[in-house]
Amino acid sequence: MGINDNFRYLHIGLPEDVLRLKYFGDFAGADRAALRYLNAPNTPEPLKRCLTAQREMMARLPADYPLTRDTAIALAQSAAPDFTAEEFDALAAAGRIDWIYIQGVPHYFDRFFDSLCKTDAAYAARAGTSQLGADGSNAAREGGESRLDRVARLLAEKGELSARIRCRASLRLKDKTFRKGERVRAYLPLPCACDAQSELRIERISPEPAHISPENAPQRVVFWEERMEENHPFEVEFSYVRTARYTDLTRPGKNREESAYPPEEFLAEEPPHLLFTPYLRALTAELTADVEEPLEKARRIYDFVTLNVKYTYVRTYFGLENIAENCARSLVGDCGVMALLFITLCRCAGIPARWESGWKAEPGFCGAHDWAQFYIAPHGWLYADPSFGAGAVRERNEARRRFYFGNLDSYRMTANTAFQASFDVPQDHWRADPYDNQVGEMELEDRGLRYEEFERTKEVLAFTEM
Repeated sequence: MGINDNFRYLHIGLPEDVLRLKYFGDFAGADRAALRYLNAPNTPEPLKRCLTAQREMMARLPADYPLTRDTAIALAQSAAPDFTAEEFDALAAAGRIDWIYIQGVPHYFDRFFDSLCKTDAAYAARAGTSQLGADGSNAAREGGESRLDRVARLLAEKGELSARIRCRASLRLKDKTFRKGERVRAYLPLPCACDAQSELRIERISPEPAHISPENAPQRVVFWEERMEENHPFEVEFSYVRTARYTDLTRPGKNREESAYPPEEFLAEEPPHLLFTPYLRALTAELTADVEEPLEKARRIYDFVTLNVKYTYVRTYFGLENIAENCARSLVGDCGVMALLFITLCRCAGIPARWESGWKAEPGFCGAHDWAQFYIAPHGWLYADPSFGAGAVRERNEARRRFYFGNLDSYRMTANTAFQASFDVPQDHWRADPYDNQVGEMELEDRGLRYEEFERTKEVLAFTEM
């Protein structure tokens, strides 16, 4: 078992004395209390594994919440000079600004104002920013039609759309992190073999040699390991054919070819975040009451997520707990949080559902993104993108919201077909994201690197419709 597997025990929960210190924001005190349990001879092994993961989580949490009230207000005013302290307090009281205690004093999420601009056109206008992002909101336009609406229309007309997409991604240590002669390991995501992707090509790798995961790896990567004498980037260019196929859910389904993903394997809980808790069981029962057809059950779940959960940026996934259940309680989350809630509720309802993630990859834009698949016979595996559906709600585009229940656009790169899967060359130390891989990972001999310690790029070089 690798060190990142300790996260599989996160749902065990903390002893009350450790939890009180954590919630107060006395992370040093909570760490000392956790060590006391870890060193005790009668502490059960599952609790030890939970405590091991929690110690590292608590060490990282303050970095996501560096802002005091005064510095948070100043940050907002640097983008929107007319932003006021009273406005900040009202937003915080309304639950629109994420925060934690650090030594009993509220500290605020470093991306809170970006999140306001992302989800509220008025704030975006005041700050002079765009709402374009990985939930499809304010989608790029071609002529008078948004790019996403154009794809949905063409798919309905033609039944299938394909494009060859060429991309480039890179990693580089920040200069302050680099130490000459030290062993460095680097991982970058690659497109994997799945129902919508074919003709996978590695166009260029630098430096060579490098390890390439099998095409069917659940989290596919290119991997380097070397002792670095100079601080150079690790870079890969790849291309693939992405094919979107339209499913008209108003018509009877047709039997599809067998998939690499047997549906019966995607019905179970997967700790720590995909759990059938009493609340989620009750919610599922409420949403699917008096419904027999699996498709209609899935539709009601999708409607609940897209019509009620508000898109917001969240702290790094390393610090998240009870992802699906907390989303169902707070009704906020990003694309991955929404996808996990959809998957969990589907499985709770007896509908096979699974994870996919990678990039939104279109001309002029490339961003990390997560979505889901669910299985309905005889249609087979269908797509659902709850965050794109929620983005359509904000734009009052009901046709687009409905499209993303059952279908997906062709602007995608799938690198990961499983949540919380190991790389085929596992990391020795903590991953920056222990669950998913969209932007890459790096580690040194003695530790895994956090995102602030290395630079990452990703871009679409060419997008050719076929």
